[in-house]
Amino acid sequence: MSLWRDKLAGFFTGSETSGKRLSGTALSTAQQCSLREVEGAHTYADDVPVTEDLLPDQEIRIQTRGPQMDACFEGHDFTSAPPAIPAEFLPRHIALVMDGNGRWAQQRGMTRTEGHRRGEAVLLEACRACLEAGVPWLSAYAFSTENWTRSYEEVRFLMSFSRDVLRWQRDELNEMGVRIHWAGRRPRLWPSVIKELEIAEELTRHNDKMHLVMCVNYGGRAEITDAANRLAMAVKEGVLDPRDISEKTLSSLMYVPEMPDVDLFFRPSGEKRTSNFLLWQSAYAEMVYQDVLFPDFDRSHLWAALDEYARRDRRFGGVKTPHSGE
Repeated sequence: MSLWRDKLAGFFTGSETSGKRLSGTALSTAQQCSLREVEGAHTYADDVPVTEDLLPDQEIRIQTRGPQMDACFEGHDFTSAPPAIPAEFLPRHIALVMDGNGRWAQQRGMTRTEGHRRGEAVLLEACRACLEAGVPWLSAYAFSTENWTRSYEEVRFLMSFSRDVLRWQRDELNEMGVRIHWAGRRPRLWPSVIKELEIAEELTRHNDKMHLVMCVNYGGRAEITDAANRLAMAVKEGVLDPRDISEKTLSSLMYVPEMPDVDLFFRPSGEKRTSNFLLWQSAYAEMVYQDVLFPDFDRSHLWAALDEYARRDRRFGGVKTPHSGE
């Protein structure tokens, strides 16, 4: 048996030497993680050499509070209490599309990168708000597989800024009890960004108050394709019978397999599309769109989205009584 077959067998059965096939059961966390080490598991079409061209470290952060608060946040609500919504009517997982940073900056005669800097500050506030509201999972669409088509200058800034943001935020998020996960493709992503993502994951891996999924170099179709690729390899090697493949099998091969399905798909900015974000996980998500560019986003918008979600009738083929708000 080849090394590749040995590792696949170990992944699907929990033993490096077992020759049994997966029989439709859910995979353990250890099995899920081990597949990341499997030889040949990453065979992406965009696996190209990476040359970094990082900008110098950003020394000044945009502040949302205190004496150094950026003027654009004057009047923003970053402190109000969450609405009184019963826990059973709150989303367990919010998918957040942080859209409109560039347009926000251009409307004010700034460079697009200045909008991204302010969007980063707002994301941290969104994490604080979700934590206070009792929302255990938040996935943030930070950089998509399609964002590589933007100008070289903007991509260079976003890669450099992603590195800086992870350094800035990881200690604070760790103190808040937030566990950070990375969802996305490794090939093409700049090594320094990967390093900071992995450091953040390791630093916060024992936290359990909330989960923040940083979707960097992420695409929903890419994630499904990569999971299917791994299944195909397992079938080819004789480790997995295709008749045993179920939705649970494929879910176990997503980038963050422990991630629950998305309950609330939330997109500010006025756009009304999913943009290839968490397609598999959002099968039954409630869509909420708001006409506010992300740097102008504050707690009032999140509270409104939670209230709207609580009033939806999520039937899943059955019947549920929506929250009355009283």
